[in-house]
Amino acid sequence: MLVSYKWLQSFVDLTNVTPEELAEKITRTGIEVEGIEQKSKQVQNLVVGHVLECEQHPNAEKLNKCLVDIGEEEPVQIICGAPNVAAGQKVIVAKPGARLPGNLKIKRAKLRGEVSNGMICSLQEIGIEGKVVPKEFTDGIYVLPEDSEVGSDAISLLNLDDAVLELGLTPNRADCMSMIGVAYETSAILSRPVQLPNIKKAASQEKASDYISVKVDAQEDNPLYTAKVIKNVKIGPSPLWLQTRLMAAGIRPHNNVVDITNYILLEYGQPLHAFDYDRFGSKEVVVRRANDGEKLTTLDDVERSLNKEHLVITNGQNPVALAGVMGGADSEVQNDTTTILLESAYFSGNVIRKASKDFGLRSEASSRYEKGVDPNRVRAAAERAAELMAQYAGGEVLDGIVEFDVLSAESVQVHVELQKINQFLGTDLTVDDVTAILNRLQFPFEMNEENFNVTIPSRRWDIHLPEDLYEEIARIYGYDRLPTTLPTSAQSAGGLSSYQHRRRIVKEVLQGAGLNQAITYSLTSKEKFDQFALTKKDAVELAMPMSEEHAILRLSLLPHLLDAISYNIARKNDNIALFEIGSIFLSKGANVQPEEREHLAGALTGLYVSNPIKGEKVPVDFFVVKGILEALFMKFQVTDYIRFEKAEVEGLHPGQTAAITLNGETIGFIGKIHPEVEKRYDVNNVFVFELMMEKLVNFNTTPLVYEAIPRFPKVTRDIAIIVDQGKPANELEIIIRGAGGKLLKAVHVFDVYEGDKMEEGKKSIAFSLTYFDPERTLTDDEVTKVHENVLKELADKVGAKLRG
Repeated sequence: MLVSYKWLQSFVDLTNVTPEELAEKITRTGIEVEGIEQKSKQVQNLVVGHVLECEQHPNAEKLNKCLVDIGEEEPVQIICGAPNVAAGQKVIVAKPGARLPGNLKIKRAKLRGEVSNGMICSLQEIGIEGKVVPKEFTDGIYVLPEDSEVGSDAISLLNLDDAVLELGLTPNRADCMSMIGVAYETSAILSRPVQLPNIKKAASQEKASDYISVKVDAQEDNPLYTAKVIKNVKIGPSPLWLQTRLMAAGIRPHNNVVDITNYILLEYGQPLHAFDYDRFGSKEVVVRRANDGEKLTTLDDVERSLNKEHLVITNGQNPVALAGVMGGADSEVQNDTTTILLESAYFSGNVIRKASKDFGLRSEASSRYEKGVDPNRVRAAAERAAELMAQYAGGEVLDGIVEFDVLSAESVQVHVELQKINQFLGTDLTVDDVTAILNRLQFPFEMNEENFNVTIPSRRWDIHLPEDLYEEIARIYGYDRLPTTLPTSAQSAGGLSSYQHRRRIVKEVLQGAGLNQAITYSLTSKEKFDQFALTKKDAVELAMPMSEEHAILRLSLLPHLLDAISYNIARKNDNIALFEIGSIFLSKGANVQPEEREHLAGALTGLYVSNPIKGEKVPVDFFVVKGILEALFMKFQVTDYIRFEKAEVEGLHPGQTAAITLNGETIGFIGKIHPEVEKRYDVNNVFVFELMMEKLVNFNTTPLVYEAIPRFPKVTRDIAIIVDQGKPANELEIIIRGAGGKLLKAVHVFDVYEGDKMEEGKKSIAFSLTYFDPERTLTDDEVTKVHENVLKELADKVGAKLRG
């Protein structure tokens, strides 16, 4: 809800309360003010100008040379490219030295050889969104009313010196979807009275009942329907003040009649609809459910097929409006309209929500009906709109209001006791305190000693229980004034569990390696839910998904990480390293809660290291990602239990993929995305990994034991052996470690050769072996004996030969 500060001032005295202070007070009482927009901070030095002369620029076809009176001694020449500029217009002029949004400064300049002393502005150029600009001015400058004073401040005239507060309303606070509702809230917060509009009913000799009758067949859907008739209206633009208030609230002005209905929607929170009486087609309004297959062309010129679940307004024969959602094109107000049939009604939220959802037509009106409107404002809103139409459209309001009314709007009574209020809130409020708060809320009540029997106004339909009233009292008293206490059972401070502590270590290691943490949706699509899944299971589908893209619980974290990579690359962010710790969901059958497991996944692409000064560039590849994981495994002291084994995983490159095992159990994989999958995501050279988080962090390892710095020397021997090309180095390392026994402390691969001089189908792998005994110096014979055993085991088990 967008709330105009200046408009709010017409209801509540805001003296000595700035917009920022008001926003802070509203937020403190439970309605978050998400932002304050003050367009006057973006614009300066705008005045009203009068175009005296307008002729084509001598050197440019699409430019005009204008002589403009801006209230100074002499008119000034301004070059303007707007197609609708013309002599005689009152326009917005940015004088030299003016500032426009985007910190654009206006200077005296020459355009194609002609001097321009300023700029004639469109509404978009002074910071008003194009979607709310009147259609006739969307492609040109804005023409001000003829009575605008030349040289006066255009910022004030256009209401740009206003502040607009954006309220983030929860569904239960539909009462604040109107200016009057916000006024009541502000009144309670500031403890100042509310001044409501004083409606004056015009007297007429003719009666509305002679022109129209109302019949409602669907009484549960529409228990109250009222109609007024306004004759002799003249369709034209609304007054400027009304247009600017609508635009500040995000609504585009159309004409005086339609603008008044939208204005009342914002002011009272009551949707209205104006029909062209002469195009309505009869003297009878009939509200009913639509027939299956019945057609209606709505105001957006779309023909819609209705069914019996939709509520329609008809002329006794044909539908003329989709109730509470959108009117019909055949009966809309047009430039030649002279008589208005004005609808104000109370519709059931459920039937409006159904139609709005079916047709994808969520409007300002439907959103208010869905959340609930005040039944006691239905007639007042109609009378207020009729008064404005008489004032600003020259209409004659016919006497009376024609209605159908079976609405039972009984007041809600809530009984509360002072003792329970204080017990619930932890306060020491007195009877006078509670009395003052209820008076500020304007909730009528009766007292019996310390008991309050409160009558809830119809505008606050969200209050039914004593607990609801406790919350209202707490809001106005001040959440920040409520005492803070610890539960009596709390004996010690909380702490992290072992798993939580280890999860944090995972984050620290990966962030230290340069990865950024991502958080993606747990819901995905049918196409993506089992991509890269470590465990294949049936889909766990939502009963009522919001969209097809978020309909199934995921089995892998990688698809959405790839979406994030694709999103960044499309925006020229090419060097990306992401990781995510999140849950996957395994089906356990129909109507059974799925099993939730935590996984760790990462996706990297581009340059891992870029140092322009040293000319150093390290692109992401398989071994960069493997090194990051090895650092993680080292942190958890599981390096000796981890193995990387060649594997094939659907969606990954078959030659650059490895399964990761922990003590013989597969816990994940690492690899490069398959080129075909990369094409689908529009990415290139992306390397990924995914691990079962719980398997890793819950693995039991022996406690870390520190050793003294060795006093005795180490012996290093290098060997190069010839094996089959398909033999992985990991397998050879296992054999070497097993044969080396206690003296062999370290094994490292430092070279692989598959050149022309190598036998076909063979390769050479070079290892560096380190022998060491912390208790003594090893002799050459001891090392040679162990070393020869290593060579023998390699020869016996894999047919390895020592390279000459």
